[in-house]
Amino acid sequence: MKKVSFLTILCVSIFVMSCKNNDMKHETKELPQFYVVGISVRTTNQNGQSQRDIGNLFTNYLIENTQANIKHKESEDIYCVYTDYESDMTGKYTTILGCKVKSLDSIPAGMVGIIVPASNYNVYTSKGKLPDCVVDTWMKIYLSGIKSKCTANFDLYGPKGKNPANAEVETYLSVN
Repeated sequence: MKKVSFLTILCVSIFVMSCKNNDMKHETKELPQFYVVGISVRTTNQNGQSQRDIGNLFTNYLIENTQANIKHKESEDIYCVYTDYESDMTGKYTTILGCKVKSLDSIPAGMVGIIVPASNYNVYTSKGKLPDCVVDTWMKIYLSGIKSKCTANFDLYGPKGKNPANAEVETYLSVN
């Protein structure tokens, strides 16, 4: 068992108490499997590494206009999928930033394609400034003790999720 300092517990407690919508309201949806094609990074939540890595992934996605090169997209929605977990949400995992596609038949060079398995998902809505509102939601999930199946979790940036100053993003947590 890892030791956690009093200062860390105090900071996390203050952070969680200061977050909006601390009641973790959600709905549950059953989704069939689907496919995502995009770019990826291997990361961990330890020492804030995932925030840096995923932030860089978003920057590269936008600068390189990755979305324009993804073939057979079902929509312009952006999926940020967390998968290939080493253990659980505390270990290493892969993040894929891309679009939902009809099949994995056409994966451009330099990109990856994955199958997001069918699952039941708790769906949480983050509202506010990006990336803060999404980070707040994940922090609340992590601290709530809600267990993920750790097969694939994802954030969905639909039409309301593209305004960095006032976004609305859905977070999907795979559950039993």
